[in-house]
Amino acid sequence: MKTNQSNIKKAKKYLNKNYCIGVPTETVYGLAANAYIDSAVKKIFNLKKRPKNNPLIVHYHDIDSLERDCLINDNFIKLYKKFSPGPITYVLKLKKDSKISKYVTNNQKSLAVRFPKHFLFKNLLKQLDYPLAAPSANISTKVSAVKAKDVREEFGNKIRYILDGGTCAIGIESTIINLIGKPTILRLGGLDISKIQKTLGFKLNIAVNSKKKIAPGQSRLHYSPGVPLRMNIAKPKNNEAFIIIKKRKTKLKNYFYLTTTNNLNEAAKNLYSCLRKIKNKGYRFIAVEKISNKGLGRAINDRLQRASKY
Repeated sequence: MKTNQSNIKKAKKYLNKNYCIGVPTETVYGLAANAYIDSAVKKIFNLKKRPKNNPLIVHYHDIDSLERDCLINDNFIKLYKKFSPGPITYVLKLKKDSKISKYVTNNQKSLAVRFPKHFLFKNLLKQLDYPLAAPSANISTKVSAVKAKDVREEFGNKIRYILDGGTCAIGIESTIINLIGKPTILRLGGLDISKIQKTLGFKLNIAVNSKKKIAPGQSRLHYSPGVPLRMNIAKPKNNEAFIIIKKRKTKLKNYFYLTTTNNLNEAAKNLYSCLRKIKNKGYRFIAVEKISNKGLGRAINDRLQRASKY
């Protein structure tokens, strides 16, 4: 897919007028608006029906644009050089003279920042003179969007424009690391934390259920299709949609594959589409077979665990 400059121009036009638009990233689609303008950021919260105390991730084109707003440190530089642009979000100290809207941070002195890899979004950010607040493009607590049509399904005509960048390559949200003080993982996501630990050279604290919200994805109920979900199930009940990751001989209609080969990267990419498909087919119950808790399997299980709190 070539960079479509007329579509980027259109996206820029709406953003400059302080509208929210749908944008593609390599993780999931985002609902984006100018992170410096209070009224634009408020629209994100209203559209998503998102609690005001749940901070937003702000997206930058590069480290130079970030330095207007945040203080950077050695651990950030190491990780940025290795993994950005990509599916990792950093929590950093906000500069006192930063223009970031207080609604983005919930009046806190820290900011969650990311450098997206998707070529369309990168190209758009390069052409703007402000960063974009862009949480996942879905109603709060619901399943994230991995295609433009998912965003339209969520918001209908409530948003003016969706920049269509195809299907998201990774399919689950970014891994979030707090780099203020001792580095701590706040959300499991599209980058395996073992790779982060290897780069930093030490084991990381994990605080994915922290009560103090300085980053998204820590709510007890999240990523939910709005259907009761059971995990680690060997055999489903007759009325359950059964999510599986290994090839079966049977071809029952209630069987839904994330992958047929136990490939956890493929499973992560297909997770939200699968949950959305099951919901749209009218199933009222979901069972999921056991998924290995390693690599991206940890992030998949985290999403399913939060979805099961329905």
